[in-house]
Amino acid sequence: MLRITGGQVFTGEAFEEKTLFVRDGRIVEDLADGADVEDIDARGCYVIPGLIDVHSHGAVGYDFCDGTHEAIDAICRYQASRGVTAYCPATMTYPEEKLAGIARCAAEHEDADDAAALVGINMEGPFISPNKVGAQNPAYVQCPDAGMFHRLQEAAGGLFKIVDIAPEEPGALDFVKEVHNEVRISIAHTTATYDQAHAAFEAGASHVTHLFNAMPPLAHREPGVIGAAADAKATPEIIADGVHIHPSAVRAAFKLFDDDHMIFVSDSMMATGLDDGEYSLGGQAVTVRGNRATLHDGTLAGSATDLMSCFKIAVRDMEIPLVSAVKAASVNPARAIGLGETRGNLSIGSVADVVVLDENLDLRTVVVRGRVL
Repeated sequence: MLRITGGQVFTGEAFEEKTLFVRDGRIVEDLADGADVEDIDARGCYVIPGLIDVHSHGAVGYDFCDGTHEAIDAICRYQASRGVTAYCPATMTYPEEKLAGIARCAAEHEDADDAAALVGINMEGPFISPNKVGAQNPAYVQCPDAGMFHRLQEAAGGLFKIVDIAPEEPGALDFVKEVHNEVRISIAHTTATYDQAHAAFEAGASHVTHLFNAMPPLAHREPGVIGAAADAKATPEIIADGVHIHPSAVRAAFKLFDDDHMIFVSDSMMATGLDDGEYSLGGQAVTVRGNRATLHDGTLAGSATDLMSCFKIAVRDMEIPLVSAVKAASVNPARAIGLGETRGNLSIGSVADVVVLDENLDLRTVVVRGRVL
């Protein structure tokens, strides 16, 4: 059992000094008198729900698409060490056979006590535009295929929580109509016009992959995906690593979509947590210098920044209010993948994923499912 005292606790819309009690991996109303309790002194600190990354590819030399338990364990342990307590990694653009192997491995995965929980998979490829591949492999791009998605979902034991599509590609709208009640559909890697994106949202899409990146810009006569997403009140991911998006654009996105919809993601790749050097993403060579990861032609290739670092950059360097940042890094991603009742909050009965941050937003303590790391 655990008692966290003296901290400013996130309550959903504000911070309030209160005590959190934890028993059997859950947040509870109180603890029995005389119980054997471990105390955490959070005076001068912020107490927030564990972060949830719904778009990340890897860390510490491993890629989720390695399709091995070793890779998942290493990545999830690293995530937990950085305050990310639930993890929904993204696949890259690969053939169905390769994706099926990754899906089966994830379905078999058992969470280690000191690791982030694997709570889903984000299927970033291969149903994207060949004209906006970014760091995806163009050799394996294909049109949306509901049959293929259903086969992969079966292999994954239902773990796919998000699937990405380019709505202008042949068959995309039919795909959205067929599967939108089964999985959250995200617009991604696209050249779509406003009308094409609007049609996808009308058909059931509700999410946008790394807003501003790999899509047409917002223009006053052609607002594109960004304008359509704002009208549809979709949930946009944004990479607040200081590389992908100018701080002013991040602030503008929060004004356009509000803090009940914005979602921070890291889009981190295998170099995250390691030194500068040569790495790979989706089978393509990537050079990492600082927190910038690029293909050899200069195209951004994911990020080398974890979600906690993005969270801090957003608050300290981009002027995003702390409450808004907690929503974007924890509350909203939990809701987006259907976990809002038990994760992304510190309510009674929720999973005891708790992060204690000092006044500089540096990590003091991480609690994963009631266990102190």
